[in-house]
Amino acid sequence: MKMNREMMRQIQQMQSRLAKAQQELQNKTAEGSAGGGAVKIVLSGDFRVLSLTIAPEVIDPDDVEMLQDLVTAALNEALHKTQALQSEHLSGLTAGLRLPGMP
Repeated sequence: MKMNREMMRQIQQMQSRLAKAQQELQNKTAEGSAGGGAVKIVLSGDFRVLSLTIAPEVIDPDDVEMLQDLVTAALNEALHKTQALQSEHLSGLTAGLRLPGMP
């Protein structure tokens, strides 16, 4: 099956929009927190950890597990928000692209 020129043009446009969207996502952030804000993690839209803040009052050498749980919860929240950010930002990327066999 040969691709016609119009389809190739549409694919090139989509690739260009994807590259631009990925670059824009690098500049967006999502924050996750736990323990009432005692632990905060900020991720970029491309899943890089930009910062991790831990309030001194939650650092207890006798309860390391609690701190681990707080960091895990904050990271999971930040990851979920980043995934939603990506989904929202990239959802319209294929709009107008008419490929055979795709709705």
